[in-house]
Amino acid sequence: MSPKRSAPHLLESDRSLDELKQALFHMAIVSANQPFSLVPLAGGVSSDIYRVDLPSGAICVKRALPRLKVAADWRAPVERNRWEVEWMRIAGSIVPSAVPEILGEDRAAGCFAMAYLAPAEYPVWKTLLQAGTIEAAAAAAVGDVLGRIHSATADRGDVAERFPTDGIFYAIRLEPYLVATSRVHGDLAPRLAALVETTRTTKRVLVHGDFSPKNLLIGRAGPVILDAECAWYGDPAFDLAFVLNHLLLKGACHPQWRARYLDAYASLANAYLAHVDWEAPANCEARTAALLPGLMLARIDGKSPVEYLTGAAQKDEVRAFARALLLEPVPRLAEIATRWRTQGLQ
Repeated sequence: MSPKRSAPHLLESDRSLDELKQALFHMAIVSANQPFSLVPLAGGVSSDIYRVDLPSGAICVKRALPRLKVAADWRAPVERNRWEVEWMRIAGSIVPSAVPEILGEDRAAGCFAMAYLAPAEYPVWKTLLQAGTIEAAAAAAVGDVLGRIHSATADRGDVAERFPTDGIFYAIRLEPYLVATSRVHGDLAPRLAALVETTRTTKRVLVHGDFSPKNLLIGRAGPVILDAECAWYGDPAFDLAFVLNHLLLKGACHPQWRARYLDAYASLANAYLAHVDWEAPANCEARTAALLPGLMLARIDGKSPVEYLTGAAQKDEVRAFARALLLEPVPRLAEIATRWRTQGLQ
């Protein structure tokens, strides 16, 4: 696995280190006397991720945190790692190149190990997008992979039974995003509550839950998807809206590239919608278009605001745009893009 890159941080305590060593031993990754080193890798807010340097090469180990590393008091069950591994196994059976290989799992410790993917060969899509490397082909590949996973898991009771994660999804997605935002924008509370209810009760496909550019690597064989700890059997519109949201928000951060982000947005959405065969594509698109402005507003005023929008003018632009669409929803993703493009030209 290739983590979200930034400067390493120190392990919190010797106890933390000992627990991690024990998990590696329980997973049969290391033996009692085998030499290895740990390199903590920063970037995520919900887990600790380490590179484990072994004589045979590097791997990654990931451990879920009970309290997420954000300013708000945001807690989530550590057993979510169990379903992250399950999501990767199912997704890997559909698109083998789209996930890192799982090497071991220690459910009691909330840890699992996976292949390490070198940053030079697997750059993070978020990093590329923020640097101006905005390729419609890469976006289409992302939409294609997501659509294939959703289509292959659609209306499958056997898959749904493996993901009894409604409570986790509510705690780590619906509450901190939409419910928390409704407390800031009281006049929109009924609309946001309706989005929560629609999302919560729509059960159609295996959802990743954090399908974001920060969790996507762009490799030679196509996208590789990381961090499925929000995995849930539910509404496909959530994954699609979640990733399209970031392509809109990056246009607020880098207005000079807004049109290029929107071209990527269209490529991703079109590639995804080509796979929608479990319901009328227009219905899936309409739910996505309804949810998208709620997620836009949530990344400003929810519990997990995007870190790259820091200026008051940027935030106010997103707020005004999202509020207008929440008050008067539109059914087509292209209409949202047209409005965002037009606003950027003003």
